[in-house]
Parts: sequence; C-alpha cells; structure tokens
Amino acid sequence: MALHNYEHSVAGRFMRYVQVDTQSDPTSPSQPSTEKQKDLSRILVEELHAIGLVDAELDVHGYVYATIPATTTKEVPVLCFCSHVDTAPDCSGTGVKPRLHAANDGADISYPDDPTLVLSAKDHPYLLQRIGDDIITASGTTLLGADDKAGVAIIMDLAAYLITHPEVEHGKIRILFTPDEEVGRGVAAVDMQKLGAHYGYTLDGGERGHLEGETFSADSATVTFYGVSAHPGYAKGKMVHAIKVASAFVDMLPKDQWCPEVTEGMEGFVHPVAIEGGLEKATVQFIVRDFDTARLAEHEARLKELAQLAISEFPGSTMNFVVKEQYRNMKEILDGCPHVMDYAEEAMKRTGIEVQRMSIRGGTDGSRLSFMGLPCPNIFTGEMGIHSRQEYVSVQDMEKAVETLVHLCGIWTEKAGA
Repeated sequence: MALHNYEHSVAGRFMRYVQVDTQSDPTSPSQPSTEKQKDLSRILVEELHAIGLVDAELDVHGYVYATIPATTTKEVPVLCFCSHVDTAPDCSGTGVKPRLHAANDGADISYPDDPTLVLSAKDHPYLLQRIGDDIITASGTTLLGADDKAGVAIIMDLAAYLITHPEVEHGKIRILFTPDEEVGRGVAAVDMQKLGAHYGYTLDGGERGHLEGETFSADSATVTFYGVSAHPGYAKGKMVHAIKVASAFVDMLPKDQWCPEVTEGMEGFVHPVAIEGGLEKATVQFIVRDFDTARLAEHEARLKELAQLAISEFPGSTMNFVVKEQYRNMKEILDGCPHVMDYAEEAMKRTGIEVQRMSIRGGTDGSRLSFMGLPCPNIFTGEMGIHSRQEYVSVQDMEKAVETLVHLCGIWTEKAGA
C-alpha cells in the first residue's frame, strides 16, 4: 500500500544527488579517499537541517550523522539506516546527466550522448518486471550512481516522511551516510559510540523484495616476486626477471575453476585485480572470497603453493606472501539475532512485496558493521546495472523501499511493546 497523504521526494532528490561527482579512489590513503565526496555530504546535512533534523553533522572523515527523534515513549532499540555516498572507480562519475523515462514499456532505451549504447530487456530482464515504472538512466558516458545514491535518497525521503507524520510511532532512528564503501573502507572510521545504535540496515540492494543477510567473507592477498638484476648485455646466467616469474605464476591460475568468470551461487573464488613491476620486483594483488570463512585459508594456502612453484622454476627468485582481512560474512552475526531479518521481511510483506532472502556475492558496509556490534542486513533500493554506463533504477522501487522502512520502524515499535 502507498504511504498515506504523502508525495514522495525520492526521485527528485536522487536526480539531484547523482549530478554531484563522488567517485572514490582506491589508490588514495586519505580518509575519505577523495574530498569531493564531501560535496554531496554537505548538501545532505543542509537538507537534513531543512527537514528538521537539527543535529545533522558532517565529520572530518566524511561521515554524516543525524537523528530522527522518537515519537513513542516505549523503549525501542535504536535503529540505524545507512547508505554510502561514493560511486565506483570502475566507470566515470563526472558530469552525470540523469534522464527520466516515464512509464517503461519494455522497449529499448537509448542514450543521447552515446547512440551505440542501448539498455535492452534482453540483457537486463528485470526491466520486464518493471513495466509501467518510471526508469532513470544516465546519458551514456557515465555511470548513474544509483549505487548507492538510491539508498541515500530513500533514507532522506524516509526522514522527510517521518518528520511530517509525527503520528507514526517509532523509536529513535540514526542516519549514517558513509564515504569509500566502493573501495572497501566505508566504515573504517565510524564512531560507533557516537552512532549509538543497536541494530542497522543498509540500503544498498538491487531488485524489489531482495533482503540480504549473507555476504562473502573477504581477504586480500599480495604476492611479491623478487628477481635478480643484471645488465641485459651481460645477463646470461645472472638475470632473473621478476616480471617473468609473476607472469608464470598468473598463468598457473586455473582457467576453468576458482575464478569469477566460471563461479556462481555459493562458490568462492580467487581473483587477481592488479599486477605491476619491473626486473627486480613484481607484485600481483588478489581478492579472495568465500561464504565459508574457514575456506579463505584453504584458498590462500593453494595460492601460496602456486607462488612457490613459480619461483622454483626460476632459480634465484624469491617471493613474499601477505594476507589481510577485509570483511566477514554478516550471517555469522545475524544468525544470532534472527528477528532483525524477520522484521524486515514482515515490513516488505506489509508493503505488498514478495520477499526473497538472498546472498550477496560481494560485501556491504553492513558486513563490517555487523562485526563492529551493529547487526546489519541489506535492503533493496532498485539499483541495477551497477558500476556501468547502463546503470538504472526504478522510481517506484525507491518509493517501495521508503514504504518498507516506514513499516519496519513501526514493527520494531510494536515488538517493543509486545
């Protein structure tokens, strides 16, 4: 059912937000990784103040915190709704020009700035489930930024609704907008004491009705090969080329298993994401993923064995193998508090949505927040075709997500009095 006596602002907000370039940078050591992410965060703080959230603030690390005050005297756990402002480094986010395509009829959607690009239901079948919806795309030369400005707009619309409808009973709600989710540092500097929430939900999912309580567990692995330098004119019997060792190592990786190109469902993988080097030193960087955390060590042991095999074929070479934890499967935490998922499922059902509990072949801010003391599953936003120039979102999906959150706040209040 639609929200009573309310005209959604989510589409207008979204189309404003995507025009602000907030691309993050994986090579930057700063926090946030790019200062331009704060350009949108400052706008959000101003809009939150205008809505009536007087404590909204932007901190030095790029986090936006704000409070929607409780409208009930019941002792309701404090909820946090979280989305990230940054867009992926995979595709340009500069000069985004959003376009609204009213009443989608399933026909191909063209892009004015790149006539060769087409958004087709053949390649994006979810469009056929959204017949009649209003679809927003970019203009053809950039990503759209629905990941995750759709989530940001949904939370902002929720705040506007709750403030203008004080008759809706709910507990204290904390809003958190993060930078750098796309480069794996989204909650690295969150002040959990300041946030002060008991349970959370990220708004960073895809299709309507998707509810995600399981992610990959993730590590990074860096393999560094060391060669022996010599003048190329007098190198016989002396030179050992690190690039050739690294190349031989990469060539040993299976091509029909163990990689993203051939895995799906609950299968894990090992994936080289960067390689660089010269004669004396060459480095290969990997991401290691599996839903079963214990299997990460198995993948890493296998990878190390291949690296050792590579240096055995190049006498004189050596290598160094370093693993770093990135995030862990939120299911390990959520299994201990199943009501967090159950309440979200009930909220979707009250909105008239068919719920699908899903596993994410990736991670969210909620992955790390869950292990930081804030159990935090992920709720749909409608963002589709993410990290690409064919990214799109349904306006009606975003509106349904707002409705879901309103019901979710009500359910937590109901349960607190049960």
